[in-house]
Amino acid sequence: MKNILFLAVFLTAVLSGCDSEKKDKIILTSSSGNINSISVIVDNELWEGSIGESLRNTLAAPVDGLPQEEPLFSLNQMPQQSFEGFVRQNRLFVKIESGKEAGFKIFRDPYAHPQIGVVISGQNSQEIVDQISENSESLIKVLKNTEITEKQRRIRKSLKDDDKLEEQFGISMKFPTAYRYAIEDKKFFWIRKDIPKGNIEIMVYEVPLSTIDKDTNVVGQIIKMRDSIGKSRVPGRLDGSYMITEEAYAPYLFNSEIDGKFAYETKGTWEVKNDFMAGPFINYAVRDTANSRYIILEGFAFSPASAKRDNMFELEAILKSVKFQ
Repeated sequence: MKNILFLAVFLTAVLSGCDSEKKDKIILTSSSGNINSISVIVDNELWEGSIGESLRNTLAAPVDGLPQEEPLFSLNQMPQQSFEGFVRQNRLFVKIESGKEAGFKIFRDPYAHPQIGVVISGQNSQEIVDQISENSESLIKVLKNTEITEKQRRIRKSLKDDDKLEEQFGISMKFPTAYRYAIEDKKFFWIRKDIPKGNIEIMVYEVPLSTIDKDTNVVGQIIKMRDSIGKSRVPGRLDGSYMITEEAYAPYLFNSEIDGKFAYETKGTWEVKNDFMAGPFINYAVRDTANSRYIILEGFAFSPASAKRDNMFELEAILKSVKFQ
């Protein structure tokens, strides 16, 4: 009898625990929002003052390497009381809390998935502005990485076959079926996508390590390499015209990483020598020491009189998807 009573109590406890776990388990809805769009939750008067100015200077700073100024993120400001219901499903949000202890906190999937929420707080405007300034690098990094991952997820829904790249260069690269192979050479691949009034392009090739590593002028060597490829591989519309790095402005150079390998990341603008064509480019020179080479991954766009931020972001997401086999 005691055993039966014990078993009944035990089963009741287990079932109650299961019910409790079901109640505690929260199923998050899918997040929404355009790529590189942030909801900024801050009261109107703070948005119009120093806090808003600091947020705009940080989150809407001009994107490096574009021929015209375009913001890093598109900002949608709303007061605290509007941050309810479906608005909370936006994939990225930055929330300002005044009258609280100074802090900078990052939350993953607080209301939806995938989602990044950043809460910046302070007792007054100056403390909040200080928090924004002190954490600007971390803020940009987490938001941008989230968007790269989201863009790559969307790209994976309809992928072009990349077996040819693996066969020639020993790499995989995730890009959509909207792209096509324009040139397939043993040492040079050109992949392109038509867009309204223009094109976005990807080039993949390899060069010896000595092409860049032979001296300390890395930017100069990358420009020389690009211009050599442009002259031999990327002709313009007119006879004797070809793509070069824009001569009037030096490109931006950063240290980066692709699939765990060191890479030089170069952003700037290209132009066509002896013609009137130009646009932005992003170039990754990925050091593949095991094979004594740099794999060059470059994306560039031609879209006169159109915004180019989103096109270049797509190219960046594609190039960062590269894996070495």
